[in-house]
Amino acid sequence: MERASRVLGSLRLKAVETAGVRVYHLAPGAWKAAVGAKLAKHARPVWLENGKLIVEVEDAVWQSQLYSLRGQMLGRLEKVVGAGHIQSLEFRVVPPRRAPQRAESADSAFTLASPPAPADEADMIEDPILRRLYRSARRKATA
Repeated sequence: MERASRVLGSLRLKAVETAGVRVYHLAPGAWKAAVGAKLAKHARPVWLENGKLIVEVEDAVWQSQLYSLRGQMLGRLEKVVGAGHIQSLEFRVVPPRRAPQRAESADSAFTLASPPAPADEADMIEDPILRRLYRSARRKATA
């Protein structure tokens, strides 16, 4: 498998186009280096379009906090990626995705979980006096 840099170099593209392709791929990778590992856990860049880096965040709280820090982030991104490539940041709220989970067994994945049935239906009556009355009435009715 060839490296992308070799393929781009062999295409003899203009310098501007090649730089744009490189920045497009570098911006998401440079995010962690620019903002740090802790912030990168809660916000991830997804797209660079016309100088605007679109970043997905977990909730509105992170969105407002990162929005207030966007000037510092742009400065750090400029140092990592280069000047003039990223002019603005847009933060979009996207809830975190759940990881895939395995079912405990094939049958349990397709059946609804229901609580186990009690041995005696009188056990479902919470009040002990009413439970006792029910049992005695049942005993008389079946005798």
